[in-house]
Amino acid sequence: MLRNYIQVALRNLRRHKFFSFINIFGLAIGMSICLGIMMLVADQMMYDRYNTKRDRVYRIITRYLNPDGSMSGNDMSTAPQPLASILQEEYTGISKAVRIRRGFGNMWLDIEPGRDINIPLSGFFVDPEALDVFEYELELGDAKTALRDPYSVVLTKNAAKKLFRQDNPLGEVIKVGKLGDYKVTGVLKDNGRKSHIVFEGLASYSTIKSLEADSTFNSADSGWDNFTAGWVYLLLEPGHTADEVESKLSTIAKKQQQATQPGDKQPRGYIFYLQNLSSITPGPFINNPIGPFMPMLFVYFFGGLALIIMITSCFNYTNLSVARALTRAREIGVRKVNGAFRYQIFFQFISEAVIISLFALALSLLFLLAVKPFMLNLQFAKALKWDLEGNVYVYGIFALFSVVIGMLAGFFPAVILSKFQPAKVLKNISGMKLFSRLALRKSLLVIQFTLSLIFIISVLLLYNQLQLFVRADHGFSMERKINVRLSNTSYASLKTQLNTYSNIENVAGASHMPAIGVTYGDGFKRELQEKDSKLLDYFFVDEDYLANMDIQLVAGKNFDSQNVEHNKKSILLNEEAVKEFQFTSPHDAVGEILYLQEDSSRYEIIGVIKNYNHQMMVSKLEAMALRYDPEQFKMVQVKYTGPHDEAVKNIEAAWARINPTLKVDYKDFDEEVRSFYKTVFSDFVSIIGIIAFMAIVISCLGLLGMATYLTETRMKEISIRKILGSSDRALVVLLSKGFFMLLIFAIVLAVPIAWLINNMWLEQIAYRTELNFNVIALGVLILILLGGITIGSQTVRAAFANPVDNLKND
Repeated sequence: MLRNYIQVALRNLRRHKFFSFINIFGLAIGMSICLGIMMLVADQMMYDRYNTKRDRVYRIITRYLNPDGSMSGNDMSTAPQPLASILQEEYTGISKAVRIRRGFGNMWLDIEPGRDINIPLSGFFVDPEALDVFEYELELGDAKTALRDPYSVVLTKNAAKKLFRQDNPLGEVIKVGKLGDYKVTGVLKDNGRKSHIVFEGLASYSTIKSLEADSTFNSADSGWDNFTAGWVYLLLEPGHTADEVESKLSTIAKKQQQATQPGDKQPRGYIFYLQNLSSITPGPFINNPIGPFMPMLFVYFFGGLALIIMITSCFNYTNLSVARALTRAREIGVRKVNGAFRYQIFFQFISEAVIISLFALALSLLFLLAVKPFMLNLQFAKALKWDLEGNVYVYGIFALFSVVIGMLAGFFPAVILSKFQPAKVLKNISGMKLFSRLALRKSLLVIQFTLSLIFIISVLLLYNQLQLFVRADHGFSMERKINVRLSNTSYASLKTQLNTYSNIENVAGASHMPAIGVTYGDGFKRELQEKDSKLLDYFFVDEDYLANMDIQLVAGKNFDSQNVEHNKKSILLNEEAVKEFQFTSPHDAVGEILYLQEDSSRYEIIGVIKNYNHQMMVSKLEAMALRYDPEQFKMVQVKYTGPHDEAVKNIEAAWARINPTLKVDYKDFDEEVRSFYKTVFSDFVSIIGIIAFMAIVISCLGLLGMATYLTETRMKEISIRKILGSSDRALVVLLSKGFFMLLIFAIVLAVPIAWLINNMWLEQIAYRTELNFNVIALGVLILILLGGITIGSQTVRAAFANPVDNLKND
């Protein structure tokens, strides 16, 4: 029986090649999106699943609280480092505690301000227990002693190959910038296991004491007052639960906050809680991630898009199957006359739908192979290190998914077609009306085109928003400047050398690039006795920064190049900070004192600068400050005159004189700022654009099915009208006006929905484009143009058909 079903299904596919192709193509488009998202989520689900102790491994999360006890900002995956020791020493139920500290080499994100291309690897300082808790296996070295001694490092196999040519690099030494020389004591196996912690090397945590002793690291970062320097992971003993540990964490948090003395740093209220290793990715959106992860918000977003596309694809199959039903009505009647039961007819059509779905699966895999390079080339996909590698389980899920989609898509047509009565279909097939009393087919089409128009308008709006960011005035000069990373180079020496060239107009030191979303931040207050402080973003800059950036000094004076120590205790505020601290005017603020919450150190306000967008333009202007400390400078901004190539040549020459053994790392200033917006918004434009394209293609296929159904059921009526003198143009209008009414209904529904949805995210952006008439009109024009071409392809064919061919059998 099954063999017969398959033979009949394949025969019908060959007989109706055009409509079979439309069915398969429509389902394949929707499936390719779903398969890509399934593969992406499946890849994320593989992270840390190799760990046999994963149900007992937890990460401590920090949550800041407002005075009323409500959540303040996003939670952080980092926590004070002393938590590890106090939990193990004073409480039971903790088998092992692992501290992971940032600062060894580069971080996993390229936008980190201290990134240095001359440091050969990225990684962390970790406790020796990390190898056991995270089940990192060593190919070379002894796991028990590899991370015991100071200045020891364990490398990944890829890092070992990159740094050394020999097969066994144990005992070799690598220099990691100003952190010193490290002895290789282990090499990890390359077993393909995925961990949410991304690194090339793990250095011994005991090294930190030496780095603090020589002031390379600040010893305060290892204390209770620092919530961002590192991460703490726990391995619970069998039989103990996360709830038990969280109650202990609650006790510790209360004790620490009560122990704070007047005049000490007064942090916001906070609590700690645990996050299981398996729930990190996919997981909630948390600040300070230790590696790339996929927020569940992305899963919901991509899953929602895929669901919309897949449902519209199934709608298309239903519409097209019913539209072609009349061509098989006699077949069904003959089968029933010869003894076929309804359930057999039902399963015949279900099997055909499943076979079509399997063909669509094969085509969708080809689509996926074609789209995969594009998806992996997206900037945020690179940054988050996403992958789309399949395995036997993923492909098994694909096959099951295809069968389910086929059954869902074919269910409704199978129910309708299997209930045909033989007497009616064999006696008067031309008088049959499918869905004649149902508005479902029209409703589905309206929904499809409504979604398509929403996507089209959203793409146009995202593109306009991207262009606004790229072309906007940030409040500072970006032209004719090159940004040079210091990479552990003397700021003063490089600046002096650069200033010897006549085409170098200005050289300024800075800790951060403006407008890319990364700053320092601390609490400041006007009086020591004030309980609450105000959060102030800040950069460290030198005395030439304002001239370099063309930032106007509104009141007071700039930093003094002849008085370095005084500069370190001085501060420049922007106009927004003047308002935040409730000074009556910029001039009134000059000479006043601000106290740093962390250590109560005092800073004199020596000047006020004009507001500029130091953060992303997504955010509104916030209070910010400029401070002075050459040890914090990570880059110099070189302003030049004349040809760009000549400036680059002089920068390279100056660098070679100062650091002949190190590579120079430079980028055009404006390109570095604008590329950040392109990275975020251009990816979304691309993703939503592809989804919009697929949605409109699927909707047009559905419209094609409906147009085919109409013309096939009205061919005799059309022929009679032509014989009675109706013109071809009148027939085209007659057949098309109903479909254009559906498009108008879709437009009426889509425009307010698109306005509502897009304004929801636009309101979260400080500098935003407008959803105006031009955007809506262009979206509507695209929809009508594509819909008109689809409708015309069938109505024109029907109107120009020879009436004799349609009436010769009557």
